[in-house]
Amino acid sequence: MAFMISPRIRVLTSISALSVTAVLALAACSQPASEASPSGSPASSASGSPSGSPQTSQTGTGQTPGSTGAVAVQCTAGMLSGSTDSAGGGAAGHLEMRLLVKNTSNQPCFMDGYPGVSLVGKGNGTQLGAAAERNPAQPSAGQVTLAPGASAQAALRYTQAGNYQSACSQTAADGLRVYPPGATDALYIPQPLTACTEDSVVLLQIGAFSAA
Repeated sequence: MAFMISPRIRVLTSISALSVTAVLALAACSQPASEASPSGSPASSASGSPSGSPQTSQTGTGQTPGSTGAVAVQCTAGMLSGSTDSAGGGAAGHLEMRLLVKNTSNQPCFMDGYPGVSLVGKGNGTQLGAAAERNPAQPSAGQVTLAPGASAQAALRYTQAGNYQSACSQTAADGLRVYPPGATDALYIPQPLTACTEDSVVLLQIGAFSAA
């Protein structure tokens, strides 16, 4: 025997089903947003670095801040000024002096060894007599680097022209011509002395440069 379902019952059943669906949809919408991701997950910034991390700037220069990058070149006479002063001491008939050179350029330079030194005169830089001999007792101690404004020194010994008597034809010297080690240009340093015109008479002896 078949049962007949009335239209009213069918309508009520459909309404109940719709009510259940609506309730479930509302429950899903009311769920807290924080539950959509794992609890405690840190938020990330748009830059891709963790929030609150310190940011460092990079210049890309590869240089130490404040470094000039200046490289020392070989000292030339054009980079230097020169002078002499009395070093004191010395045997009778000799004058002990310090030959001083100062870096007057705006970059560091270096020198290593003995300068070339001679007496000059006649008001035009004419060399008088023999150039200075190197003093083997005062050899180079290594390369000397001069920052701008720094100085180097070398021991200079002058023998009185009168010590040579008849072997020396005396003449007045205006000063000294000085070639820095390895340089092709020279300094002129005023230094009134008496020279011998003969190349066989050596009145000057020079040591190697060292830091002043």
